[in-house]
Amino acid sequence: MARKTGDVILDVQNISLGFGGVKALTDISFDVREHEVRAIIGPNGAGKSSMLNCINGVYQPQHGSITFRGKTFKHMNSRQVAEMGVARTFQNLALFKGMSVLDNIMSGRNLKMKCGLLAQALRWGPAEREELQHREFVEHIIDFLEIQAHRKTPVGRLPYGLQKRVDLGRALAMEPQVLLLDEPMAGMNVEEKQDMSRFILDVNDEFGATIVLIEHDMGVVMDISDRVVVLDYGKKIGDGTPDEVRANPEVIRAYLGTEH
Repeated sequence: MARKTGDVILDVQNISLGFGGVKALTDISFDVREHEVRAIIGPNGAGKSSMLNCINGVYQPQHGSITFRGKTFKHMNSRQVAEMGVARTFQNLALFKGMSVLDNIMSGRNLKMKCGLLAQALRWGPAEREELQHREFVEHIIDFLEIQAHRKTPVGRLPYGLQKRVDLGRALAMEPQVLLLDEPMAGMNVEEKQDMSRFILDVNDEFGATIVLIEHDMGVVMDISDRVVVLDYGKKIGDGTPDEVRANPEVIRAYLGTEH
């Protein structure tokens, strides 16, 4: 791929995570370069979602550190991570099903709003002007994701593939520097996967966001990723370009005999 990547923006070092006697992650290290699409793959139960949860502050690893833009953290909560410019979509959609597409994506602007909740509720003076500015940005995202026809529709009435698009839109509303995507194509048909692949590449290109994604569809991973890290039973077994990973004997062994 001809994508131009920059310096390391996210550096994960020696991360270990356990729950009671169960080790979810053992001594995992990898980095993410600015503007790249970085995939995390592995069989079910490999620790992929646990790794994303460590990066965005949902889990606190017992060992290791995460460095974001040169600043190293041992523990961060989700709000701190979001304020620094890391947004996330979820494997199981966490949308407000009774609210419109527009309002769901607007909820992603919350961290950007300066006016207090009372002023926002009353839409008084500066709060109204601020909301109009944020709404303009959200309308741009709606156009970008080609969901203009559904902007007033309650999200719960939309097909699954479009709900996934709204989830992506809400994350984009945070204007993230790094976007974490947890199985963005799970449950989609071939056409929906093609659309989502295009949107991910366009987000990377037009919004300038660095992408870290978990995905089970190996064809998609090999097509859109710059580099791939492979986990199996909570350990790293491969890391490199799609071609390097595809030829790695340990990666081939991990995937043999599985549905992947």
